[in-house]
Amino acid sequence: MLTGKQKRFLRGEAHHIKPIFQVGKAGVNENLIKQVAEALEARELIKVSILQNCEEEKHEVAKSIAIGAKSEVVQIIGSTIIFYKESSENKKIDLPSK
Repeated sequence: MLTGKQKRFLRGEAHHIKPIFQVGKAGVNENLIKQVAEALEARELIKVSILQNCEEEKHEVAKSIAIGAKSEVVQIIGSTIIFYKESSENKKIDLPSK
């Protein structure tokens, strides 16, 4: 579980990142979750954008992806969700201590 201080730090880190996945009409599926998990292992911090034609609610999308990819939701802002998961092999981001 991330603290407020850690989330604030991660939001700053994610500011310049472009979304690398889009959730559309098909919604969240196993393939999307698998790709998000692989991207999180490589990058630790990613953005996912939700398209207007997505039939699921953005908080449900965030919850589904977070549970499936075993990651943390840093922020949901507009139609963009920021996810974080510490990489087991190539750790890049040093979080502030709790």
